[in-house]
Amino acid sequence: MTVAASRLVHIDLEQCHHGDIVETLLDEAFGPGRFAKTAYRLREGTAPIPELSYVALLGDHPVGAVRLSPITIGGTPALFLGPLVVHPDHKNQGYGLALMLTALDEAKRRGHRLVVLVGDAPYYARAGFKPIPAGQVKLPGPVDPARLLACELAEGALAEAGGMARPAPGGR
Repeated sequence: MTVAASRLVHIDLEQCHHGDIVETLLDEAFGPGRFAKTAYRLREGTAPIPELSYVALLGDHPVGAVRLSPITIGGTPALFLGPLVVHPDHKNQGYGLALMLTALDEAKRRGHRLVVLVGDAPYYARAGFKPIPAGQVKLPGPVDPARLLACELAEGALAEAGGMARPAPGGR
């Protein structure tokens, strides 16, 4: 994040009153087709974990958000990052990275070991995400294997996980 951006944005836990604004951000960024994507199908039947869901605030107005949801991979507990969204007027200012790092740091502090996502490897590499070896983790729908990424919050956590990723109970 740039020095100027870090003075403007405040990262805070997402609150109930942020919900409508965050949903509007998601609609604008990803459109109505987002619900058909494999990433959304993985989150069906679960909810984001409140203490791992954050908003980037300019004043009191959310301009970005990130959520982490509980999943299992072949029975091994993990987290699924997403959605991550930043309003188009505020992109490329470091808010997305700041949101991710805040959520990942808190997840690690709370003892979580592994976070996975579907996304652009060069962007997410800045937060420590790396490609998952082909075939190690399966999602409930099609996904480009090069976009299936993991961030180990504990060394060796990815090696312990393999198989089908499924929603896990928990969250809101």
